[in-house]
Formats: sequence, structure tokens, C-alpha cells
Amino acid sequence: MFFWHVPAPNEALLISGSKRRADSTQFRIVTGHGSLVLPVKQKARVLSLALREAEITEDCVTQQGIRLNVRAVIVFKVGDDAVSIANAARRFLTEQHRMEELVGRIFAGHLRSIVGGLTVEQIIRERDRVSQEVKEGSHTEMEKLGIVVDALQIQEIADATGYISNLAAPHAAAVASQARIAQARADQEATEREQQAEALKAEYARDTAIKRAGFLAQTEQSNAVAAQAGPLAQARATQQVTEEQTALAARQAELAAQRLEAEVRRPADAEAYRKRTLAEAERDRAKYAADGEAYTQRTIAQAQADAYAVVAASLRDGNQQLIAANRVVENLPALADAAARGISGSTLTVLNGSEGVNEMAAGIVGQGLAILDTLRKGAAPAPASAPGDTGARANGAPAVTS
Repeated sequence: MFFWHVPAPNEALLISGSKRRADSTQFRIVTGHGSLVLPVKQKARVLSLALREAEITEDCVTQQGIRLNVRAVIVFKVGDDAVSIANAARRFLTEQHRMEELVGRIFAGHLRSIVGGLTVEQIIRERDRVSQEVKEGSHTEMEKLGIVVDALQIQEIADATGYISNLAAPHAAAVASQARIAQARADQEATEREQQAEALKAEYARDTAIKRAGFLAQTEQSNAVAAQAGPLAQARATQQVTEEQTALAARQAELAAQRLEAEVRRPADAEAYRKRTLAEAERDRAKYAADGEAYTQRTIAQAQADAYAVVAASLRDGNQQLIAANRVVENLPALADAAARGISGSTLTVLNGSEGVNEMAAGIVGQGLAILDTLRKGAAPAPASAPGDTGARANGAPAVTS
């Protein structure tokens, strides 16, 4: 409506012309809502509650007598309470555009006062202290003006005499020296790192070349192995065939040797053994026959000698009975010769060598001697008889012929 006024969120509506109020403000303050303003009878004004900024640059003299140029920024606004709004309205309602200038001048005076009690070092190192003391020093004036200071920051401190520069020179030199040392160390480390990097590159290149050569060698070796795989397989197959053929030949030779052993050598050895055994038997037989013949002849000769001795003795003694025995003894060589020829023409197996032959010959001679002994017993002298009986026995005795 034309008579209804609504202030903005950052504005305060001041309505004058109303009846006297109990708080002695003589006008009504409206914020955050609208209000009816009667024309002619009432008048409405607007006071900005927005944030404002004032920048000041002031030449200050420190406690040491050194001139400094200080630049600061103040951030302020009209307070939100009714008292601050009323105080600000009475002082700045018609000159709100000059509020920054007026506030800046007030803070400039307080800034010179605070800086004059401090040294350059304190101002440089304790800027927050300076800002806090300026705010506290101007608090009373700002409260009367209805202004609330949100922030005060010293942005720059300039020194026309060079004190600050000289003050910073040792530190700057030390810092510069440290910076150069650090730069030299950094350069050295960078150089070392570069050398290490180059060495690593060279080493990597060397390892790569070695590995590449190894891979190439392996590839060539694999290719060579692959190329030789066929001939090697053929050679192995041929070798296996040769080995099998060799083993077969060896088995055939072994079988031939066994066959030769069974068919030729063993029969030949058996035949040779048979012939050798027969020859030894024939040799032993001939030897034994000769030994028997010699023994027989020796025995016969001995028997003849004994017989001749007996005959001679009988002849000397007139023993006629022995004459017949002498005939028998004379025929013993013929009997022994016949027995020897019978032995020599027969096949005998003599088990006990020459002793067996001797025993055999002794047996033959013993038979002859037994016959002789029988004859001797038959020719023994009979009891004495008449001369006629003797003649008759003599005539009846068997005739012995030579």
C-alpha cells in the first residue's frame, strides 16, 4: 500500500511524528517487519544496517622516532540494537555516505596514538596486538556513534627511512645464505640424482641389452634345437634300431654259441672222452696183459725150476711117483700159454689195476698147482705089496707123455 512501509533485512525504518515514546527516542524504529506511516502526520526515513568498509593510510611515528606509513582496513556497521540505531540515526542519517570517512578519521587518530607507544619490532611482530589496542581505544567513540567494529586489519607497514629493510638485512642475508646453501645442496643433490639416474639408465640399458642378447640367444638356440629336432629324432630312432639289431645279433650269437656248444662241442668232448677212455682202457688192458704174461712166465719158470729140482731129487732118490708129476709140470707152460692167449683175446674189465691182473694170473697158476698137488696125492706110494702087485700097478698106471 502507499502508506505501508516495509524495510529491507539490512535496513532500519525510522518513523518520526508519533507521540512521545517512553524510551525518549522521539521516533519509532522498525526492523524486520512493515509499519503504517500516516501521510503529513508521520515521516519515514531508512537507515542502512549493511556492512561498510573504511581504508586508512596514516603516517605514524613509533616510540623510537621512526616514521612509518601504516595502511589499515576497518570493517564496521551500525549496531542492530535500538540504542545503536538511534545513535547512528542522530549522527549519520542525512550523511550516511560520509560514514566511512568519519569512522576512518577516528581510527586514524587512535592508530597514531597506539603506534607512537610501540617500537617498530613490536608493530611488525605483533600486528594483532596493534589492531586489538586500536579497537579497544576507539570502542567508546564507536559506541557513542552506534557503530560496531567487526574487524580491523593492518595490511601494510612502509618504512621510508629503510629501518625495516636494515632490520631485516641480517636475517635476509642469513636467509639468502641459507637459501644459497640450500640451493647448492639442492643442485648437488640434483646432480647426484641426475648422475644416479644416468647410471641407472646406463645400467638399465646394459641389463636390457644383456637380456635382449640372452633372449636372442635363447631364441636362436630354440630355433637350432627345433631345426635339429627332426635329425636328432631320426638319429635316436636309428640308434635305437641299431641297438635293437645289436642286441638281436648278440642274442643270435649267443644262441649260435649255445647251439654249437650243444651240437658240436659237447658231442665232440663226449666222443673225445669216449675215445680217450677206450684208449686208456686198451692201454691198461695191454699193460695188464703184458704184466700177466710176464708174471705167468715168471711163475712157470719158477714152477719148472721147482719141478726140475723135484725131478732131480726124485731121480736121485729113485722116487718114480714124481716122474708122472714131472710130466704134468712139463705141460704146465702149455696150459698157462693157452690161458694167457685166452685172456689176451678176451675183453676184460679190470677194476683194481695190476693187482687184479696179478691176482688173476695167480689164480690160474694156483689152479695148475692144485692140479699138480692132486696128481702128487694120486701118485703117493701105496702100501708094500708083493712084487707082482707092483708090476701090475705099473702096468695099470696111466702113461705120461711129453
